[in-house]
Amino acid sequence: MASPTITPFQATAIDAIKPVIDTLTSTFKSQKTKKLEYRLTQLRKLYWGIKDNEGLLVEACKLDLGKPSFETFISEVDWIKNDIIFTTGKLKKWMKDEKPEDIPLANKLLSPRIRKEPLGTVLVIGAYNFPVQLSFGPMVGAIAAGCTCVLKPSEAAPNAAMVMKKIVDEYLDPKAYTVVNGAVPETSALLDQKWDKIFYTGGAQVGTIIAKKAAETLTPVALELGGRNPAIVTNKADPRLAARRLLWGKSHNAGQVCISQNYVMVERDVYPLFVAELKTAYKEFFPRGTKESPDFGTVVNNRHFHRIKKMLDDTNGEILLGGTTDESLNHIDLTIVKVKNASDSMIVDESFGPLMPILVVDSIEEAIRTANNVHSTPLGLYPFGDKKETDKILNEVTSGGATINDAFFHGSIPTLQFGGVGDSGQGAYRGKSSFDVFTHRRSVVKTPGWMEKLLDIRYPPYSTTKLAKFRQSSELKPNFDRNGNQIKGIKYWLGLVS
Repeated sequence: MASPTITPFQATAIDAIKPVIDTLTSTFKSQKTKKLEYRLTQLRKLYWGIKDNEGLLVEACKLDLGKPSFETFISEVDWIKNDIIFTTGKLKKWMKDEKPEDIPLANKLLSPRIRKEPLGTVLVIGAYNFPVQLSFGPMVGAIAAGCTCVLKPSEAAPNAAMVMKKIVDEYLDPKAYTVVNGAVPETSALLDQKWDKIFYTGGAQVGTIIAKKAAETLTPVALELGGRNPAIVTNKADPRLAARRLLWGKSHNAGQVCISQNYVMVERDVYPLFVAELKTAYKEFFPRGTKESPDFGTVVNNRHFHRIKKMLDDTNGEILLGGTTDESLNHIDLTIVKVKNASDSMIVDESFGPLMPILVVDSIEEAIRTANNVHSTPLGLYPFGDKKETDKILNEVTSGGATINDAFFHGSIPTLQFGGVGDSGQGAYRGKSSFDVFTHRRSVVKTPGWMEKLLDIRYPPYSTTKLAKFRQSSELKPNFDRNGNQIKGIKYWLGLVS
């Protein structure tokens, strides 16, 4: 029996988009998706849809990105399958009401609780670099939270988009979950609709457009954007480990990783050793070069090929390794460049490709200043050095996440909260956070009838006596004086504050 093939990419008819969303909205209002067993059933079916179509997903990622099957399994297929299993095992616990902390004793009589409720009908817009993970990952959270969901995969990875549509159409409830494929016209049509949340992964330019559009209807957004992520290698770092780990980080998915280092700042004394170790690791990883390696992907399309190549053509730096390109294959070597200053386009702009510029600095302080000037809120930060040095860098450079002495390991832990800060994004997901990002935490209290006598103090007519009683029962005593000094012991308990 012949194995199934991938259906050629086909955009969704624009006039079909609104009726589909109306159906999903109606389904949500029916309360159907709120039930625990319904959510679990849909997640389990999605698992088997992915499992049954593993071969097609691997083939699609190979066609779209030249992605090695090893990378597709560890960062796409198995990632999502494991995410589903983890989520189904925890979902009942996540859905339970929570008892809030730090509630005053008198208010505990009202039985305050936090109820977890789905936001409604949501839109997930995926990205091309990890087409399966960055589409199905948020969708898993939406299903777990009890939302209905439209998934819009990236048209830049058309084969993966069609396989995901096949899975959703064949395995999930079509009245609650659907895939809309297309490019700018279809995305614009989606954004013209009213959503209860929009989850977008991609570049800051499109993220800005989405945020502006969402603001028109006060729609909340989660934005997972890119960043000009710095790595800093100090004189006290292990040059071999830094070289191997950063080279791997830049070679993975041909550098098309939003959290890979965009540039590396290296202290002057360790620079020669660091470069020597880079060359050694390069030969070990790719003995016949990246073009001939089955373990190195391609740039996603010709447009991005030319964008990255222009950065390489425009640099005034010194190419230390790589540098060759092949437009017919959309191939760009993993290329290491020693740049002259921080104004080089490979540092100022996000390459989102296999370019690894190195900037020599004279001190950690110079590296920190440069990082904060290039991009004040990168998505990732990668300090290499001793504890004192890495703590200093971590304290003085803001980022969405950070990995110390390695390349983006924080983004490799499936259950660890992941998200940006500032213009590298807002909102977080993965693990329980994927459930939380599509969930409204609703505060609920219940006032028993027998409390009416106690509540009489709040009703008009007001009086000085009522006010005195209310303040006596509710006003907290400060444990600090007018100078900001903390008051402890007997003085605090006697209220001796001045």
